[in-house]
Parts: sequence; C-alpha cells; structure tokens
Amino acid sequence: MRLLISNDDGIFALGVRTLANCLAEAGHDVTVVCPDRERSATGHGLTLHQPIRAEIVESIFHPAIKAWACDGTPSDCVKLALWALLDSPPDLVLSGINQGANLGTEILYSGTVSAAMEGVIEGISSIAFSLTSHLYKDFQPAAKFAKILVEQLAAKPLPDLMLLNVNVPAVQWSEIAGVTFTRQGVRRYVDVFDKRIDPRGKTYYWLTGEVLEDVEPPINLNLSQNIPIDVHVIRKNHISITPLQYNLTYATGLDKLSHWEIPLE
Repeated sequence: MRLLISNDDGIFALGVRTLANCLAEAGHDVTVVCPDRERSATGHGLTLHQPIRAEIVESIFHPAIKAWACDGTPSDCVKLALWALLDSPPDLVLSGINQGANLGTEILYSGTVSAAMEGVIEGISSIAFSLTSHLYKDFQPAAKFAKILVEQLAAKPLPDLMLLNVNVPAVQWSEIAGVTFTRQGVRRYVDVFDKRIDPRGKTYYWLTGEVLEDVEPPINLNLSQNIPIDVHVIRKNHISITPLQYNLTYATGLDKLSHWEIPLE
C-alpha cells in the first residue's frame, strides 16, 4: 500500500522511525512528512501567516523511504504532503507511533490524532498509533500491530471513511491480551498552574496536572453502554481501537434543541 506517515513528536522520534521502517520492510511504499521538532498537544493547528518549509531527510530511515522534515504543525505536514509533496494520494494516512497515550478527551489536544484526522478531512482513511507510556521505549510491539492492521486493511478496506485511534499498552508483545473496539472515554486532568519567577524577576506559569481516568462519559451520546471504554481496556493490556470522525455534531442535543423556538423580537 501507499502510506503517508506523520507524527507530532518530530522527525527524529524513535516511534515514527520504528513504524516507518517496519512498514517499509514489509514491502509498503512509505513516505514520511513530520515536524522538524516536537509539536505535541498542538491540536489541529494550521500555519496561516508565515511560509512553511520542508527539507528532505536522509539516512535515518529505511533506504526505500522518502522523508521530509517540515517546520509546521502535524496537520500542516499532512496537508503539505497531500497537496504538494506526493505525486498521488496515499491509500492510508498513518500518524505515530506517539510516545504517550491518546485516550478519551486527550484526542482533542493531540497532534498525533490531528495529523491522522487531516487525512480523513481530505477523504483518506487514517490511523493514529500511540504507545501508552511516556517512558517505555520499546515501540516494536506497536509497530508489529500496525503492520498486522495495515495488511488487514489492504485485504479488507474500512467500510466508511474514518479514523482509527489505536492505543497500544506499554508491555511486551506476549503480554498483550487482545484487541478491543472501544468508545471514547473521558481522560480529564485536574489542571494546576505552577507559578514561578524567571531570572529577570518576571512571573511565569507552568501547566501541570493530575489525570483523572475514572470519569465516566455521558450516557446520552447514542452509544451502547455495552461498548468498552478505551481508558478501561488499556489497563487490561488490550489494544484499544476507537473509530473517530471529524463531525462533532451532538445528535441528542440537536434533537432536543430542534423543539425550541427562539423569537427574533
């Protein structure tokens, strides 16, 4: 398959190198376009008021891989690749493998998920891959699963245009208990700003916070309560796959509000 790969951890991140090399060694046609530095938690930002530059990167990937480093956001990277760098559209857009989970409401901030979502916006099914640890450095199990999933999609394409948000537990391959299709949970943080003083005596703030994984999602989202939640299955060493799309319309809310009458006078 023709694969476009991006990320938000930057072109030199171990995760993207492991993913790209694994898929190139499996015989896929791989192109990598990533930020030239870490761009985590940039969401779906686009660069509008300055030029975007991209430079060819050599030596750090499999010889068959074409790679560019872009000075824009993850979404910039995918948009630039699709409209300027590639001769023809890829079969899939992949993002990752991210260093750290993208579970629950974290996807709203995630540059990894946003890069993949840019592919969906352009009409190409996409997958975001994340390893659920900021410290664990063995990306091979996640790359192995990416290879299996891509080969399955080559034989049996997705039935609709969508993004698969894949989170892989940070354990050895032999410890992975299974693969579960999930719904998005709530991974909310209790945000804390640490107030500090710089060497010039000026005040600045550093965002920290404690994650709350046990917040249950609302029950009125037109989703069966029997579908497992992404945050929960990761704890049981299951790979979580959550199908996403970019239309954020709240169907239940729209139904309730459709009965309202708002006078203009």
